[in-house]
Amino acid sequence: MRVSELIDFLRQQPGDSEVELAIVSPVEDEEDDITVDRYVIDGVLPWTDTDDESDESIAIWLVGGDDADVDAFLDAIEQTAVDDGGTPTA
Repeated sequence: MRVSELIDFLRQQPGDSEVELAIVSPVEDEEDDITVDRYVIDGVLPWTDTDDESDESIAIWLVGGDDADVDAFLDAIEQTAVDDGGTPTA
């Protein structure tokens, strides 16, 4: 999904709606049953993938998960950005 598509969709929603991240995955490999984990979006950040050969390989990450895990992740990303003097990279 492109940022412009997401913005267009969000403009059609009530401004006070909660945005969640839904992760859909199989319960077990080779099975038809699925599970859905729902998380509140705790952070949004641009991500530059250094493994991609394109110079325009920026993705926008919507970050959510268990509170302690998200806090640790965002702290690590923030520290990496400070250490590198720029956008976090993969």
